[in-house]
Amino acid sequence: MSSSVIDFLATEARFGARNYEPVGVVLSRGEGVWVWDTEGNRYLDCLSAYSAVSQGHCHPKILAAMVEQAHRLTLTSRAFHNDQLAPFYEEIAALTGSHKVLPMNSGAEAVESAIKSVRKWGYEVKGVPDGQAEIIVCANNFHGRTLGVVGFSTDPETRTHFGPFAPGFKIIPFGDAAALEEAITPNTVAFLVEPIQGEAGVIIPPVGYFTKVRELCTANNVMLVLDEIQTGLGRTGKLLAEQHEGIEADVTLLGKALSGGFYPVSAVLSNNEVLGTLRPGQHGSTFGGNPLACAVARAAMRVLIEEGMIENAAKQGARFLEGLKDIRANTIREVRGRGLMLAVELHPEAGRARRYCEALQGKGILAKDTHEHTIRIAPPLVITSDQVDWALERFATTLTQDLS
Repeated sequence: MSSSVIDFLATEARFGARNYEPVGVVLSRGEGVWVWDTEGNRYLDCLSAYSAVSQGHCHPKILAAMVEQAHRLTLTSRAFHNDQLAPFYEEIAALTGSHKVLPMNSGAEAVESAIKSVRKWGYEVKGVPDGQAEIIVCANNFHGRTLGVVGFSTDPETRTHFGPFAPGFKIIPFGDAAALEEAITPNTVAFLVEPIQGEAGVIIPPVGYFTKVRELCTANNVMLVLDEIQTGLGRTGKLLAEQHEGIEADVTLLGKALSGGFYPVSAVLSNNEVLGTLRPGQHGSTFGGNPLACAVARAAMRVLIEEGMIENAAKQGARFLEGLKDIRANTIREVRGRGLMLAVELHPEAGRARRYCEALQGKGILAKDTHEHTIRIAPPLVITSDQVDWALERFATTLTQDLS
């Protein structure tokens, strides 16, 4: 490392809270699938800011929309209307088939908003006794890091010494429809679940799981809330991951790629009367639905469709997955993925995935480890066949090494 990089890292360590463990690279520029560090080295970004930069770094059309809107109007609060909110509502509803939209900022805020909304619906519409609403979640979930969310996490790292936590959540195994059926009671208001568990290591449920989940939720008047913050907007090769089984959630949560990485934007989308229970003053956000966010999100959604990024994610994801599966390495325990949401799980004896991510960095690939033995791979949806093949060569070279 150069002295300048060491200085950057030392300053971060001196002043910053140590709540992250980044790979040792200091990035200064990005374009499309590529990023450059402060020393001029180029890397293929295989994380996309956890899917937030799905449209590629610094997409020119999103950038232009942001700059134009920043010159006009950035923030009004929701005390007043602005001329970007209504078009944003109309366009995201048309794209996703939603009836109601609640704009927020971060993915975690969208999750918290959904929890509040389904509880309110449970009390005022379903008739659950006050204070008795139950929400079912899955083990190994990741829905953010706010206090309400970490209370129903099963990851000790996110929970330890942050309690006491709010009650009202039941935890069941992911991918087990029978467990869901057994957990539902008359007081169950919602099932909150990721279509694919990303942070857990790109865990894909059995075929038919969500078809059965949809049937159970409908039969028991339970709201199906799909956290599509990572999986949504083309990441899995479909607009929404729910489309792989032809179902429709009652509440869908979007974020990350909703702004193409330019600005914090999230949304709670409802296909029923859940959001209709909210009244003025009962929930809100100063920045939620601000004109700059809406303009950026509108451009981000537009380029996703106009430039065929969803179709490309399906095509290049299949190419990437097949190429990873073709790598013959004793280090690999399993390769899995859908679209451009991929993972390579290593045998424990191969050592920590972190070492392989550091080795990949040396070959011009930036990927990130999760749960000690898994490498997550999620490049921007604009990646080409040649770039996939270029990356696969470097993955093959790295994964056939013994770094234990």
